[in-house]
Amino acid sequence: MDKKIAFIFPGQGAQYVGMGKDFYEAFAIVRETFQEADELLGFSLTNLIFEGPSEELTQTKNSQVAIYVMSIALWRVLSEQMPDIAPTAVAGLSLGEYSALTASGRLSFRDGIKLVRARGLYMHEAGVNHPGTMAVCLGMAPDEVAEILEPVEGVWVANLNCPGQVVISGTVQGVSAAAALLKEKGAKRVLPLDVSGAFHSGLMEEAKNQLKEKIDTISLEKSSIDLVMNACGDYVYEEGIRGNMTRQVVAPVLWEKGIRAMEKRGIECFIEIGCGKTLSGMLRKIGVKGEIFSIEKVKDLETLHQGAVS
Repeated sequence: MDKKIAFIFPGQGAQYVGMGKDFYEAFAIVRETFQEADELLGFSLTNLIFEGPSEELTQTKNSQVAIYVMSIALWRVLSEQMPDIAPTAVAGLSLGEYSALTASGRLSFRDGIKLVRARGLYMHEAGVNHPGTMAVCLGMAPDEVAEILEPVEGVWVANLNCPGQVVISGTVQGVSAAAALLKEKGAKRVLPLDVSGAFHSGLMEEAKNQLKEKIDTISLEKSSIDLVMNACGDYVYEEGIRGNMTRQVVAPVLWEKGIRAMEKRGIECFIEIGCGKTLSGMLRKIGVKGEIFSIEKVKDLETLHQGAVS
């Protein structure tokens, strides 16, 4: 494919029981990836992904590592089956940033598993120690939301994913008060999110500090593939990667800003790799001019192949 391509990877919330099963049955490299993950984790993540129960898979400590492994398995298939389709840049939504780091060759799968497992556990514990929740505000600009939230204690802007959609995060009481205020000031809707903690907020501070220790010990390789990160919504170079990985746990995810930065640099095709099609939906709302593909099922490879040769 003779275009500037970005590989993008989904975050937590995209998981479901049975994800990746058709890939697992069709490709040895997927089976090898899942087996390697099981060995590194010391339990059968494979069984949890394919058999559930859903309540267990959805827990932060499990869902993050499950999505990471699924994303890397599918990326490995794509690299093996279509080596000509190579990215100029990579990005991932929240947890998906770790998949992007691995796909760019900066972070090894072995270290990625350890980091993502730790991240999930620390965020899970922070959610237990400092209970919180999240909600999405529709039909309001980020600046308006931030201004309305200012007098409300214990609430933060958590995700700026696409136009007209702002995710807020904080204490249960704070988010409830913020939701009422946002509706009163003209938000179309404020919908609660089914999450187990106040991610990308100040309530995750202890998870951030614990994760920093782990991030500081892993080795990151140099790569010629560009990396766009969430905490700044822009291209990040080697010296800034660890700081952005650490900050991301408490900072807002500037997804729309990052996508626009990629468009400015001439990205003409976005390929979402992993479970769900959430990112593709966001890209359409952002209004990207480039092509959008999604790799979630084996049949999606054929769609991408036809798009690549057309």
